[in-house]
Amino acid sequence: MLWSTHGPFAEGKLRVFAAELGSALGFLHDFGVIHRDVKMENILINDKGHLKLTDFGLSHRLRRGERAYTICGTMQYMAPEVLSGGPYNHSSDWWSLGILLHVLATNRFPVEPETDHSAMLVSVQMADLTPPATVSHSLALLLAELLCKNPLRRLRLLDHFAHQHFFQGLSFDPDLLQKLPMDSPLSAEKLTALPDPFRDFDGDFLGEERLTLPLAG
Repeated sequence: MLWSTHGPFAEGKLRVFAAELGSALGFLHDFGVIHRDVKMENILINDKGHLKLTDFGLSHRLRRGERAYTICGTMQYMAPEVLSGGPYNHSSDWWSLGILLHVLATNRFPVEPETDHSAMLVSVQMADLTPPATVSHSLALLLAELLCKNPLRRLRLLDHFAHQHFFQGLSFDPDLLQKLPMDSPLSAEKLTALPDPFRDFDGDFLGEERLTLPLAG
């Protein structure tokens, strides 16, 4: 897999990746949609080095104040409230993003995999999620906010995410993000056409209008 062979990403590149993925989550959450499977395998990179969030097969729309209870997703990315069977909401996506960013920054998961959800929950609850000293102070603070085990205290809003010190000086405007020069680690490979990101939704899931993720290039 690209992510494991590339090694830790430089924080300058990671800032843009995080901003693009955070913007995608914020966009979905504004429509009540929880992704529920944010992970490496569902992140594509285009020929300009920018990211796209894909695979909405496990996505679910929550009404205001509604909670989900289905245990689904990929265990090493699941928030503790998902592993325990809920209730959970959009905050769990931000936990998954925190796991993903931790892996991109360190080339390792903060918690080792387990054989089942119960064992994984225990491991997550007992884990020291303090980032290694190899990451900057501002990135460590961001990861700590995202990987807060209490979903009520976790960073879970795009506005709060964008105002983290790690993103100082970076605009979250989707058009400006897409114009930032990024060296693509896939420069020697041919990218296939990207699938319709909403192909797994019911026809009227988001109403009659078609929506485009801010990451679409």
